[in-house]
Amino acid sequence: MKFKTKLKISHSLIDMTPLVDVIFLMLIFFIVTSDILPLKSLHIENPVIDRNSAPLTTQILVVMDAQNVIYVGSKKAIVDLSSVKQELEEEITKLVSQHANLKPTVVLSVDRRVDYGSFLRLFSIVQESSPRIRLVYKPEDFEESEYL
Repeated sequence: MKFKTKLKISHSLIDMTPLVDVIFLMLIFFIVTSDILPLKSLHIENPVIDRNSAPLTTQILVVMDAQNVIYVGSKKAIVDLSSVKQELEEEITKLVSQHANLKPTVVLSVDRRVDYGSFLRLFSIVQESSPRIRLVYKPEDFEESEYL
């Protein structure tokens, strides 16, 4: 059966409904993700302390994960055990050139699943490069829910 329609097909009309839907969704997205109020600058006067404390930028991070992969420096460059000393010395000279009067501290973070022999090898290499070493650990009464 064939039905006859009296509507003529018009090629000059464009359906604007999808365009309006997209624009409306974009408007909602930009309103939700934008800041309602502009950021205000805070005028804070820091107290003066007689003691000069070493900034965190004078610390060099050395990390060994559970797979014995070693990361050195703030950029976490992956190095092998044989080149750790060279990388550490480069990082130390870089920090000494930036902060002449401060001695850099090497922060050693080793995963607890690393075997003791690998830890000792890394520790001895780090100890040769820098006498100032800080080990990262969690206290015994540490609960992650407190810090999350």
